[in-house]
Amino acid sequence: MDPDLLADPFTGYGRLRERGPVVRGRFVDGTPVWFVTRYDDVRAVLRDPRFVNTPSPVPGEGGADPREGMMDLLNVPEPLRVYLLGSILDSDPPDHPRLRRLVTRAFAARRILGLRPGIERIADRLLAELPRREEEDGTVDLLEHFAYPLSITVICELVGIPATDLERWREWGGDLVSMRPERLRHSFPVMIDYCHRLIEQRRAALTDDLLSELIRAQDDDGGRLSDIETVTMILTLVLAGHETSAHLIGNGTAALLTHPGQWALLRKDPALLPRAVHELMRWCGSVHVARLRYATEDLELAGTPVARGDAVQLVLVSANFDPRHYSDPDRLDITRHQEGQAENHVGFGHGIHYCLGATLARQEGEVALARLLETYPDLALADGDPEVRRARLPGSWRLDALRLRLRP
Repeated sequence: MDPDLLADPFTGYGRLRERGPVVRGRFVDGTPVWFVTRYDDVRAVLRDPRFVNTPSPVPGEGGADPREGMMDLLNVPEPLRVYLLGSILDSDPPDHPRLRRLVTRAFAARRILGLRPGIERIADRLLAELPRREEEDGTVDLLEHFAYPLSITVICELVGIPATDLERWREWGGDLVSMRPERLRHSFPVMIDYCHRLIEQRRAALTDDLLSELIRAQDDDGGRLSDIETVTMILTLVLAGHETSAHLIGNGTAALLTHPGQWALLRKDPALLPRAVHELMRWCGSVHVARLRYATEDLELAGTPVARGDAVQLVLVSANFDPRHYSDPDRLDITRHQEGQAENHVGFGHGIHYCLGATLARQEGEVALARLLETYPDLALADGDPEVRRARLPGSWRLDALRLRLRP
């Protein structure tokens, strides 16, 4: 929560990384944690079964769940905490592979890739409307009128949420990521009730949307998602999905416009877009830390003794700038990631908790940047420095606004 770290996590976490691969610190609520800062170590922990996402499987750990401290800070009512603490993001084997199998069948890559024409149509419509969104000074907010509407429309259409409710979901997402208890106290119960009612309606009249697929889905033993599991899945897909995608587009656009050589290179060769999106995920991805992991036994991590039950915070942003893994990591280089090679960053995580929506996020980023380049090739920053409009949230890299001029 240090103000300097919130303002410049790249430098702050980079300084920690160079102090050591594992550094003692504190979580947002004051819980002692081990910060893991280097690329190879972060990837190793992400695939190490000795680290779990919830403390309950840790032998001998029968005390209070440390994550409850965050629930207390956010003032989430006790009966509703299961919807935040019981999602696929927090689950461990054997529940996690069961949930993952059920959801993967409804979230298959082939289905997601088939959405591209629809995403392009949504992007084209929003971009055509941008001139009407200009303020008196001739500027327009790309986050407000393009990145957010694109990402929330795509994910809600995929899940099966009515178009009339998109604005409500955007507000709810803003309440959740704001970490402001006074906002969550009112919106979260309404959100949960909405999801339960939507499940009831869809169960009575199944369609071809993802929610219907979740309701139909069953594992090899005939098991199905419970209503609580289905609600947490809706929250995870819609809220986490649209927020991260919107800020990939916002951060990525700002990065390219502040590096005009890279913007020009992409204009000259749009075939670089898939590689560019990977580099933007590395260089300015919106998620800077992974969820806490807990050691299930006494072990040694990069030469540091870690006791059973200790919390570990994996720092994705310092891993993605680790000079031990990248040549000149501070440089934005959209040609860095070679086509056809394995993903060379941890922006989407790694291991069994690798981001379920990575294919969709990459596709949205590619489409958004491609359509921006085609429609407004002379796009320019209105302020010259978008950092003045950046939110200060721990573990997150988000713009509050991105004001642009569409033409010279």
